[in-house]
Amino acid sequence: MDSNPIRMKLKRPSPQQRQQAEKRRLAPFMRALKAVHSAATPETMNWDDLERQRKGQELLGRLVAPMAGMSWEPFSLDGMNAAWVRPHRGHDRRRCILYCHGGGYTSGTLGYSRILASKLAHVTGYEVLCFEYRLAPEHPYPAATQDALRAWDHLMYQGYGARDVVVAGDSAGGNLALVLCHLLKQSARRLPGALILLSPWTDMTAGGKSYQEQADMDPILTMNYITAVREAYARGADCSSPLLSPLLGDLSGFPPTLIQVGSNEILLSDSVRLRDRMIQAAVPCRLEVWSDMWHVFQMFPTKRAVEAMESIGRFLLQLF
Repeated sequence: MDSNPIRMKLKRPSPQQRQQAEKRRLAPFMRALKAVHSAATPETMNWDDLERQRKGQELLGRLVAPMAGMSWEPFSLDGMNAAWVRPHRGHDRRRCILYCHGGGYTSGTLGYSRILASKLAHVTGYEVLCFEYRLAPEHPYPAATQDALRAWDHLMYQGYGARDVVVAGDSAGGNLALVLCHLLKQSARRLPGALILLSPWTDMTAGGKSYQEQADMDPILTMNYITAVREAYARGADCSSPLLSPLLGDLSGFPPTLIQVGSNEILLSDSVRLRDRMIQAAVPCRLEVWSDMWHVFQMFPTKRAVEAMESIGRFLLQLF
C-alpha cells in the first residue's frame, strides 16, 4: 500500500464564484431583454428602435422558448394573430390560460409569447391561448384592451366557463390582465378563475417608491423607458384611470391572484401595493418577492426561473 498517496482535492466554487459564472452565462439573454426594454426619448418613439425591438422579441422567442413536448398552433382570431400552445400528453382540457404578453404596450409579438406561454403550459398542463394585441404608438389605448376582450370572448364561444380560464400576464401584460378584469366587472360579467401576474405594471402614475429606490439596481427597466411607453400608449389620457392604472380601481370581487416580482426591479412597489389593496378588498392574494431577481426573470433559463414557474403550478393545483 502506498504510504504517500497523492490526494487530489477538488475545490468547490464559492457562492460568489457560482454567482459570477451564472451572470456570464446569462449575459447574452440579459442584453437581449435589455434591448427590448429600451426607448430613445420620452417625447417620441423612434420607429427604427421599435422595429428593432419587435424583431428582437420575435427572434428571442423562437430561440429561447422551451417547446419540447408541445404544439404551436397559430390561427387568425377575426384578423388578430393568435396561437394555442398545447401540451402533447396528460394535459387538463377542462381549463386553459389566456396569456397577455409584455412589452410596454409598444412591442411584443406572437413569437415572443412562446417563451412564457410554453413554460405555463408545462407547469400547469393547461392549454394556453396567446394573442397579438395591437401596439402603440400606431394603436394607442384602448386598442389593446379591446383586443383582450376579443380573446376572452373567443374562449367563451369555445365553451369555456369564465372560472375555467386563468388569465396570466407579464409586465404590461399584467396590466392588461387586470384591466380585462375591470372591464368584465364593469359589464357585470363573470371574472376568470385566477390571475397570474409576473412583474405586473399596475400604476402608470409611477407613484411607488421603488421607481426611485430600485433605479440603480434594476438591470432591465429605466424610468425613461416607462415614461416613453406610457406616453406612446396613454396619449394624454388620465393615467390614474383604473383602465390604465388598475391598481387604483375597485378590486373587490377579483379572482385569487398570485404575483411574482423581483426584488431588484423598479416595478416592485407596483406588486407590493397591488397585494395590499387586494387584501384590503378581501381578494385572496399571494405575493412572492424573489430576492436578487430582475424584471420578468421567469423568462430566463435559470434554476430560480424554474422554481418560480413550479410555484405557479402549485398555486393553481391548490386552487383548483
